[in-house]
Amino acid sequence: MPTVREIEQALYDWAPKASAMDWDNVGHLLGDPEQPVSRVLVALDITESVVDEALGQNCTLIVSHHPVMNCKWMPVQSIREDLPQGRLLLKLLRNQISAICMHTNLDAAQGGVNDLLAKALQLADPVPLNETGIGRHGFLPEPMTLADFVRFVARALRCNGVRYAGSGGEVFHVAVGGGACGDFEADAIAAGCDAFVTSDLSYHQFLDAAGKGINLIDAGHFPTEDPICAAICSYLSVRFSKLAVIKSVSHREAIHYYVEGE
Repeated sequence: MPTVREIEQALYDWAPKASAMDWDNVGHLLGDPEQPVSRVLVALDITESVVDEALGQNCTLIVSHHPVMNCKWMPVQSIREDLPQGRLLLKLLRNQISAICMHTNLDAAQGGVNDLLAKALQLADPVPLNETGIGRHGFLPEPMTLADFVRFVARALRCNGVRYAGSGGEVFHVAVGGGACGDFEADAIAAGCDAFVTSDLSYHQFLDAAGKGINLIDAGHFPTEDPICAAICSYLSVRFSKLAVIKSVSHREAIHYYVEGE
């Protein structure tokens, strides 16, 4: 059986730690590095339901995309049973479940989050959007109207809903950024893209899109990144033939959209 350390190194072979953003926290974040692993659960996030799923599946390791702690949005200052983050970390520790998290390094990696997003949207020969290696841009098989492209995105990524705004017109040259890549809007414009598909865009970005000559499509954080989980499962299954690798079924899109008439 491989150890947690060996699985972490295998994932770094795919997505080197050096390619992670300087604020990020990636790699083996929780547990014993020498713990042997026979079953691993893969999920986009480590939530309490995912931990319960790991327990039910007898998994001693969870591999996730989003870090379980110490990211810029939620630094660990205490570990308390009466606080959500503390309760989650204590549950992992008490049950001896390790956590490996591959975040922005897997965003930038070849065959990682953004290549998978580009593939899902059928972009031909996608190339990096900027020097970070996060984001891609390429061309659709043929031009589409904005309305048709939005429908295509929603169906391709199985979104609960899509927010969009912009200049309208034909969509052919497309940029993608899995997760919250709104900061790369200027890169998409500089690359001459007609549209940028990402998530977590702000009201003001939508408001200004038409004036900047670009169409912005917010397809949701979960739908733009979740394809990486199946890819992690495939990768680990090839690297470790005797390792049982399971994709989480409990973790799914958390956001629902109300539509009048439903």
